[in-house]
Amino acid sequence: MAELMVRDGTWSFDGESVRIVPGRERGVHKLRQDLGEFTVPLAALAGLAYEPARKGGRLRLRLRDGADPLLQVTGGGLPDDANPYQIAVDPRRVEVAEYFVDAVRQALMLEQIPDGPCDRYLLPGPSVPLSAAGVDGIATFDGERVQIEWRWNTSETKRHWGPRDFALTDLTAVEWRAAAGLESGYLRFRTQGGTERHKPEHDPNSIELWGFKKESGTTALLAAAVAARLPHPSGDGAPAAAAAPALAPPAQETAGAAPAEDHDALLRRLRELGDLHRDGILTEAEFTAAKAAVLQRFHTGG
Repeated sequence: MAELMVRDGTWSFDGESVRIVPGRERGVHKLRQDLGEFTVPLAALAGLAYEPARKGGRLRLRLRDGADPLLQVTGGGLPDDANPYQIAVDPRRVEVAEYFVDAVRQALMLEQIPDGPCDRYLLPGPSVPLSAAGVDGIATFDGERVQIEWRWNTSETKRHWGPRDFALTDLTAVEWRAAAGLESGYLRFRTQGGTERHKPEHDPNSIELWGFKKESGTTALLAAAVAARLPHPSGDGAPAAAAAPALAPPAQETAGAAPAEDHDALLRRLRELGDLHRDGILTEAEFTAAKAAVLQRFHTGG
C-alpha cells in the first residue's frame, strides 16, 4: 500500500486502483470537493509522473484517452487547481510522492496495461442528482432527464423557447467549454436531429459560462455525468453508463472461470522481467518484487 497525504487530498494505491479523496481545507478547489471520493482502476491509467519544482512539486496521473467522462467532456479545459488528477506536493512529501510513482509504474508494467485509448468509460462519472448554474440559466440532471431553467438575464431567443426538458434518449452528446478571453464558455446539449449551431448566448440548448469560477465548476461535473450515460464516442453505440462499472471480477473470484493467465503467459512475463532487469530498466529491488508477484500467481494458478 502506498499513500500520499497533502493539502489537496489523499491518494492511496493498493496495487489494483488509485483511491482519491479530496482535501477539505480552505483553498481546495470546489470542483474537487463536489466530485468527492472516487477510485481509478489500474486499467484506466496510462502513466504517472512527479514533476519537481523549487518548492515541492506536482504529481500527475495520466489516464488513457476516453477512460474518464470528466476528462473526455472537458477536453483538457480544467485548470490545474480544479483537476482531480494532479496534486501539489510540499517539500516534506517528495520522497513519499516518488515512492508512490514507483509503486504505480511497477504495477502498470507488471500487469502490462496498454496506454492506448479506451472504447468505453472505465470510471462511472460524477454522482447524481446535480444542479449547475451558468450566467443565464440553471441546469439539473437526475440521471434520466436534463432540465434547464432560464435566469432573468437570458436572451430573448432562449426566453422564447421557454424552459428546456430532455430525456437521455433525446440527446446525442454534451459539450463543455471554458471561457477563453472575451469568448464565452458553454454547457451545451446536442439533440437528436439537431444540426444548427448558435452562439451560446442564443442557443436554447446551451447555458453560457463566463470564466471558470469555483462556484460554477459543477457545470463540468454535470456535463460529465450526462456523458457517462450516453454512448461512448469511440464505442459501438451502446450506452456508456452500462459499461462503466462493469469491470470483470478477478478470475479467481469467479466460480468455475478459467484462470486469466495460463502458465505460458506467466513464464513469458518472467522472461520479460529478466530482460528489463538485465537492461537496467528495473533495479534489483524492483525486479525481485515483480518476480515474486508473478511467481505467486504461477503457484496459485493465476
